[in-house]
Amino acid sequence: MSAEDSGHGQEHGHVHDHGSSLEHGHGHGAGRSGHGHQHGHGSPGLGAGLPSRLRHRLAHLLTPHSHAASDKVDSALESSARGIRTLWISLAVLGVTAAAQAVVVAVSGSVALLGDTVHNAADALTAVPLGIAFVLGRRAATRRFTYGYGRAEDLAGLVIVLTIAASAAFAGWAAFDRLLDPRPVEHVPVVAAAAVIGFAGNEWVARYRIRVGREIGSAALVADGLHARTDGFTSLAVLLGAGGAALGWQLADPVVGLAITAALLLVLRDAAREVFRRVMDAIDPALLDAAEQALREVPGVQGVGELRLRWIGHRLRAEVAVVVDGDASVRAAHQVAVAAEHALLHAVPGLTAALVHADPSPAPGESDPHLALAHHTSV
Repeated sequence: MSAEDSGHGQEHGHVHDHGSSLEHGHGHGAGRSGHGHQHGHGSPGLGAGLPSRLRHRLAHLLTPHSHAASDKVDSALESSARGIRTLWISLAVLGVTAAAQAVVVAVSGSVALLGDTVHNAADALTAVPLGIAFVLGRRAATRRFTYGYGRAEDLAGLVIVLTIAASAAFAGWAAFDRLLDPRPVEHVPVVAAAAVIGFAGNEWVARYRIRVGREIGSAALVADGLHARTDGFTSLAVLLGAGGAALGWQLADPVVGLAITAALLLVLRDAAREVFRRVMDAIDPALLDAAEQALREVPGVQGVGELRLRWIGHRLRAEVAVVVDGDASVRAAHQVAVAAEHALLHAVPGLTAALVHADPSPAPGESDPHLALAHHTSV
């Protein structure tokens, strides 16, 4: 934290992980705090003209929620269950869509539709690694995997990126081969109908995945929904190829196949960037702003030091150091730390645990209480 934020006069990267189920201290992780919440963030108009502290108390009175640790665990398990259910339903819908298109490909010989069918099938199969990741993410933390298994969701994202890359390569190869060896497309009206079916199936899945993904805080599920939406538009592109074939332009089908390949490469770029950011613990700066603002409004917090947020699957964790009165008792400092964690859980969507470390405000002439750690600080 900087000297400006902490008042300690030098930088140090010190955050105590007191929330682990293996350790004890001020911060409270999922297994120790007993501050699980069912937060109602959907009523921004409640007491909009009132001070934030009064609005917070009104929310407690009018929105029942529990502080039991079991409620936090139940909420996390329910979000994973919803994610799994969404994946299997979308898998079934896209599977039926791809099967119907495959029949049309077999009788028509359309490479544009073939590329779209392969893409739809690959998109359906991405539900498998994501589903496995959601199941693993429900397992409890252990002494070896102290943060649980939420990272399996990020590994599933890597599998999805590789799947998109493989489908793009196959679609591009099929289209290029047809350019070198043009053949007429048969049953053009059926190809057009299959393209419409592909669009309808993908758009329904996209809406479903995006809605549930946003509700449970799963970036991977939202990204997979956006991927499905792009698939839907590539299905519409097949209509252009069918129309060109109906007008006698023999190269329309492979040209549209190449256009679909280009669309797949764009999706691949966006998906790879999203997965890379998640693996590298990138976070939306707006979440940091919301967390800092909430902490500064907590009574007893005199300053906010180092603040870190990290996604573990579709669950968010926070680590923060706050400055409190240097003359406060241990119990008083602990109460401020608990209040800070409580404020964070309400202010940051998707947050399930916060590790809060209380730093004493400096007294005149007092040396930095973290001086003993200075030689451990990485440059």
